[in-house]
Amino acid sequence: MSQISQVTSTLKQLLRQQQITYKAVASHLMMSEANVKRIFSSQSFTLDKLEAIAELVGMSLTELFILVDEQRTQLSQLTHEQEKELVADPQLLLVAVCVRDGWTFSDIIKHYDLDEFACTRLLAKLDRLNIIELQVNNRYKVLIAQDFKWIPHGPLERFITQDVIQHFLLSNFSDEQSYRFYLRGSYSEQSLYLLKRKLQQLTYEAGQLNEQDSHLPLNQRQHFGLLTAMRPWELSLFQNMRRK
Repeated sequence: MSQISQVTSTLKQLLRQQQITYKAVASHLMMSEANVKRIFSSQSFTLDKLEAIAELVGMSLTELFILVDEQRTQLSQLTHEQEKELVADPQLLLVAVCVRDGWTFSDIIKHYDLDEFACTRLLAKLDRLNIIELQVNNRYKVLIAQDFKWIPHGPLERFITQDVIQHFLLSNFSDEQSYRFYLRGSYSEQSLYLLKRKLQQLTYEAGQLNEQDSHLPLNQRQHFGLLTAMRPWELSLFQNMRRK
């Protein structure tokens, strides 16, 4: 993807996240909605128009270009060996999760039973695995996208299925910040496509919010889990009642 295409894609994502329509963009730029759509479709942004749209989504041009660069260089999927090494070492997996959520080196050793030497060693291992780019003073650049996907039936998916989801669902979800919803029905192919697309968008937006919040101090954040899923499904109780 060319750089201007990446800029266009990132702007569209930011507009969707903030529910800003082309009509609102047109009003902000004092031009017609048709012209705004033409600019996006032809990717013919002038610098002043680009700056104005960035301002509308709450960014400077510099911040927009930094975000574009981060998205361009981030991995959307790990290799089988990367996943295998993460799952094999619980401390390494812990640090990988922390850095993906924007924790600093001092945050990690303050909240977990890791000394400076151990944490530095684990960061160096993540660097060797190309999951982060380790910098001076144990700073780092994350090379994994927020919406990365694990390998189907790979080490991470098996770990998540066997050890994470089961414990996650054991909660009664009764506290104020929790939410659980189960819906079943019989749907057409078109409806299933729309549902899947909405779930994919929700997953993407959750990842973007996590990245935005990673710049906040830890006392303004908390660990949270979000599970979205859909598949062909019928209760075994009902299956056993089917006419043979």
